[in-house]
Amino acid sequence: MSITTRGLSAALIAYCFASTVPVLAEQVPAAVTTPGDAGRLPVSYSLVPATHEAPASGVTLASVSQLRSVAPISGSASNIAEDESGSAFTFTGNVALATQYRFRGVNLSGSEIAIQGGFDVAHTSGLYAGTWASTLDNDMVGYGSIELDLYGGWTGQVSEGLTADVGFIAYTYPDAPAGDFDYYEVFANLAFTLGPAATTVGVNYDPKQDGLDFGGLTRDNLYLYSDIGVGIPDTPVTITGHLGYTDGSLSFEADSKSWDWSIGASMPLVGPLTASVAYVDAEADVATGNFNPTSSAVVATLSATF
Repeated sequence: MSITTRGLSAALIAYCFASTVPVLAEQVPAAVTTPGDAGRLPVSYSLVPATHEAPASGVTLASVSQLRSVAPISGSASNIAEDESGSAFTFTGNVALATQYRFRGVNLSGSEIAIQGGFDVAHTSGLYAGTWASTLDNDMVGYGSIELDLYGGWTGQVSEGLTADVGFIAYTYPDAPAGDFDYYEVFANLAFTLGPAATTVGVNYDPKQDGLDFGGLTRDNLYLYSDIGVGIPDTPVTITGHLGYTDGSLSFEADSKSWDWSIGASMPLVGPLTASVAYVDAEADVATGNFNPTSSAVVATLSATF
C-alpha cells in the first residue's frame, strides 16, 4: 500500500473516531433497505482466516450497511412515513449491479458482476423487516452461488439529531453443500449529522455458533465501524468514507484482528438510479495464489430503489 493511501486511511480513522466519541452507528439509507454493514464474510478452503484450518467441507462468512453491493444496508428507517394511502406500512425494494461484491473489504464475487437486490417492509412505529440477496463466486467462497440475508429490527430518533438502529441479521446460503454455513449477527448503530457530514458509528456482534466453526475452532466475532458522507456544495455528488475493525472469527489476519476501509463518491442519475464508485481495501494474511480476495480494488455500482 502506498504512503499516500496510508495517510488517507489514517486521516479518515482520526476524523471518524475522534468526531464520534459521544455516540456510535452504520450507514443510513433514504429508505429502509438492508440492515447493518451488516453482514457476513463468507470463506472457503482458500479464504479461511490464517489462524484457522478449513474444515473438510468448506467454511463460511458474510454481508452491512453501505449499499449492500458493498454489504446489506443499514436498516435505519427514521425517515419512513405513512404512504399516500394512509397505511402504517411502507414497502420498498432495491436492486444493484456491482463490479464486485465486497464484504468488509473482501471480494466474494470474484471476477464476476454481482447481481443484488432486496425487499423491505417498515412500520411507522420504527419496526422493520426485510431480505437481501447477492450472487457469489462458489469456486472462491465454497458455500454456494447465492447469499440470502434475512433481517429485522427497530429504528427511530432517540434525541434531536440522533437516530438509533438495533436488530439482527441471519446470513443463509440456500445452495451451499452439506454442512453448517448459516449464521446470525446482532447489531446496533447511531446516526447523526456532524457539521456538513452525515455520520454513522456501529457495532455488529456474532456469538459463537456452528456457522463460525473454522477447522474445529469456534469463537465469536466483533465488528466496529464508522461511515461518513459529505455532499459537495452545488453538485449532486456525495463523498463517502468507511472504516471498519474486525476482532474474531471473520478476520483474515493471523492475530484475528484486521482493518478495512474505503473512500468513494455517489450521485443520483435518472429516476431511481444511483451510480457510485469506491476504492476498497482490507488487511489480511491470505495465502499467495492466482487470486487475492483482499487486494485493493475500485468497485463501481449502479443501483435503484423503488
